[in-house]
Amino acid sequence: MHTKEEKLAAFGRLLDTMDALREKCPWNAAQTMESIRPMTEEEVYELSDVILKGDRPGTAKEIGDLLYHLVFYARIAQEEGSFDIADSLDKVVDKMVFRHPHVFGPDAGKPTSAKEIADTWELVKAKEKDGNKTVLSGIPDAMPALLKALSMQEKARGCGFDWERKEDVWEKVSEELGEVGEACREQDPRHMEEEFGDLLFAVINAARLYGVDPEAALSGSCSKFRRRFTYLEEQTLRKGRKLTDLTLAEMDAIWDEAKAKGL
Repeated sequence: MHTKEEKLAAFGRLLDTMDALREKCPWNAAQTMESIRPMTEEEVYELSDVILKGDRPGTAKEIGDLLYHLVFYARIAQEEGSFDIADSLDKVVDKMVFRHPHVFGPDAGKPTSAKEIADTWELVKAKEKDGNKTVLSGIPDAMPALLKALSMQEKARGCGFDWERKEDVWEKVSEELGEVGEACREQDPRHMEEEFGDLLFAVINAARLYGVDPEAALSGSCSKFRRRFTYLEEQTLRKGRKLTDLTLAEMDAIWDEAKAKGL
């Protein structure tokens, strides 16, 4: 592992590299915050992907790619005269110091559990001078819906708005499932969309209460579906046929083969 001095030198090298690219590379010089934003979103997903795979070398690479983007934004802002990377770093450090009085404040050193910190997190954030106007106002509209739902539920929990017993959530899930069935029988598209949304929100809530990351869980199910469907496709092609030639029963039989093989 590197020393603090080596880490600072590496960060300084990144800043120097960004300066050179911005000044001497036509493509880098032409970029704006708006033009690189979609690429940043892609980098975040790539980082998430390698973390889920447990790929540590890949994680190191993707963290670097994301840091490059963050420094890029700060360099553009520096050129505009609005702020630079030091302002961003100072802001996040000030925020973390304020939000962790058990580490940096008068209560530093006193025993505090992770649960106690999590339970009061949103209340501490609400005391910030530049804090959000409401508990949920800091959640971006552009955030993927699954993550947005989880974030809203976590923030509400931090203010004490949560189920007293996690087992009680299943009554809500059952209620929403019934309402989905009613909406589908009505064949009202808008009502069906609303009720499916409520059901998904309730299931995400249940996963949270039981300590399951719904994003990771759904990602795992998608990967499993990909493996089994790929097996189905490969077996079909091996027999000189196309998927569209198979009956549903034939597809199910090959699908069961994939399950039996642990795919």
